[in-house]
Amino acid sequence: MPILTKEEAQALLKKVLAYSKAEQCEANIYFSNSGNIRYARNSVSTSGGISAVTLVVSSAFGKKLGTATINELDDASLAKVVKRSEELAQLAPENPEFMPFLGPQQYQAAGPTFADSTAAIDPAYRASKVADSLKIAKDNNLVAAGFLENSVSYAAMMNTHGLFAYNASTGVNFNVTLRSEDGTGSGYASRGYSDASKLDVAAATRIAAMKAAGSKGARALEPGKYTVILEPAAALVLLENIYFDMDGRNADEGRSFLSKAGGKTKLGEKLLDERVTIYSDPAHPELPTSPWTSDGRAQEKITWIDKGVISNLYYSRFWANKKNVKAVPSPDGIIMLGGAATTEDLIKSTEKGILVTRLWYIRSVDPQTLLLTGLTRDGTFYIENGQIKYPVKNFRFNESPVIMLNNLEALGIPERTVSGESNVHALIPPMKIRDFTFTSLSDAI
Repeated sequence: MPILTKEEAQALLKKVLAYSKAEQCEANIYFSNSGNIRYARNSVSTSGGISAVTLVVSSAFGKKLGTATINELDDASLAKVVKRSEELAQLAPENPEFMPFLGPQQYQAAGPTFADSTAAIDPAYRASKVADSLKIAKDNNLVAAGFLENSVSYAAMMNTHGLFAYNASTGVNFNVTLRSEDGTGSGYASRGYSDASKLDVAAATRIAAMKAAGSKGARALEPGKYTVILEPAAALVLLENIYFDMDGRNADEGRSFLSKAGGKTKLGEKLLDERVTIYSDPAHPELPTSPWTSDGRAQEKITWIDKGVISNLYYSRFWANKKNVKAVPSPDGIIMLGGAATTEDLIKSTEKGILVTRLWYIRSVDPQTLLLTGLTRDGTFYIENGQIKYPVKNFRFNESPVIMLNNLEALGIPERTVSGESNVHALIPPMKIRDFTFTSLSDAI
């Protein structure tokens, strides 16, 4: 199925709403055409493609809401899904938190979410990129496993109050793990972009290969507090937990690190190092996202943390109305200001410390302090006198990103990266942190 243009999507959704007999009706359509290739043990294991379309219709009578979904777009199916949503609405109990659908919205111009280079990706492209990756693995006597996926998609919504929104996007994601033949060394790299011309599979694989070869023969260090250099992929899986927990309702109801006694919050308080500024911007050229959210609200450039101060929280429309504040939606991407140093510069400035390639298996220990636990993996190295001296065995850590960002020593140049935990995309710097807490050793590679 071809991707619908803005005009074609608008015409289709008008047809859907024409069948409605509800007091309010809203229709959302999502389409994605994706392809992928997977490899393991130095050979391709699977390759395929998926094309899917989903139409979601929500009908409301008063505060009673019914939602029905279908993946067929002929006239009979459109009429059927609208009728089904109305039947479900009549059967549903009243929702005390129901909010009327939005009217027309003003959306800022979209960033470069759609790239022709990505839309043109075909099986031959994917195969050639994986061939490049496998050659590097074999030339270095390493064993590779990886995944390359690309997609072309669009989303559109319309309701009976006059709202209409549309956005088309593309994406390409790549990750690879390389291991030594004896299984004692491991390296990892991941990349994700809207524009495939920015993806260099060979360069990412060479980085993973270097770490895999270099991490053989890891030595054990005593657990404790260390100065660490977190590469962006490692920093993001901690940092994103701050981002996920900036919900205004959670803070108001005492369920987050931003809560205070008596139903108050820490909005406006300085909680982090003054070098920490985090914002989102759907039009950012390096991290473009949709200019609207799934409920139709407009996305805009918002600073969430300004020089260490909690500057904004996000709110559902219901909770914002209850608290008489702006209904700020949660952002799609994370952007953090950094410095001018490279990761190599951070290493050179470190007398004693540990370089962390990746953190994984992140779990919450204490939501009130954002204390997290997890493990290092895929390349952990001891630094002494500004040089990487030798690989070290992996650690389990217990650390809060709030504490971490108060123990900040230096920030590097922001890089686009992808979370290995949530798949969130971000533009964040490598970070040099003092007194990072490692609690035990792990024999995992």
